[in-house]
Order: sequence, then structure tokens, then C-alpha cells
Amino acid sequence: MTGSKQLLKDFQLRFTPGRQAILNLFLKKDFALSHGDIERAVPASFDRVTVYRTLKTFLDRGLIHKVLDDEGGIKYALCSVACTTAGHHHDHVHFKCSVCGQTNCLDVDIPSVKLPRGYKATELNLLIQGVCQNCS
Repeated sequence: MTGSKQLLKDFQLRFTPGRQAILNLFLKKDFALSHGDIERAVPASFDRVTVYRTLKTFLDRGLIHKVLDDEGGIKYALCSVACTTAGHHHDHVHFKCSVCGQTNCLDVDIPSVKLPRGYKATELNLLIQGVCQNCS
């Protein structure tokens, strides 16, 4: 597993203790995290604004991607492919467990959808809900 310092360097991001702490959290978890999850897990010295700015920077650089939640919230997960500042290059299925509440990225492509004339997709999201393998 690549360490946080190397990942920050690979994505041409300056090393800061806040970035390292938040990135280490993503590296330790194999499920998507909300802003609140991250705030609770990092030291209190990193305020809400620091967490927000770090997430925005990671998102803009292609290090993490957004995961829409069934409750209208947003969670974040590490990108597993070569995403960049030009955009995210993965459209995969997310799965939310109704027992543990964790949302995971699945290595399953979103099926293609033929849109009516005049419609153009700019982003695809598919959230499947059910019981994960750990809870079944």
C-alpha cells in the first residue's frame, strides 16, 4: 500500500499534517466517509474548514471521488484508478449496507443507459442498497 506522503507527492500536493491525517484515514478505511465521519476521526486541532478545504483539494486533484448517499448527503472515497484534475474516470456501482450503514465502491461498471434525444449525461451515480457480505 502506498503511504500518504508518497500519494501526496504523486498528486503534486504539498504535505501538511492535516492532509496526511485525512489521507491516512482514507487509506485505513475500505468504505466511503462523510465530512462528519472525518471530522470525528481526525485530531480536534483540524477544524471544520481545514477538513472541508482538504476534501475539496483531494476531490479537485482526483485523489478522492464523491459518493451520493441515499439520504441526500455526500460521502467520499479514494479513487482506485488514475483520476486527475481533468476529471474522474470511473463510473462504478456503490453499495450501502442497511445493517452497518457503510457505503462501499464495487468493481462493477454502471450499465449504459440510452438517454432520450437532447439529454447528455455529465455524471453517473448508482447506489444499490442491501446487506453487505460482512453483515449477511
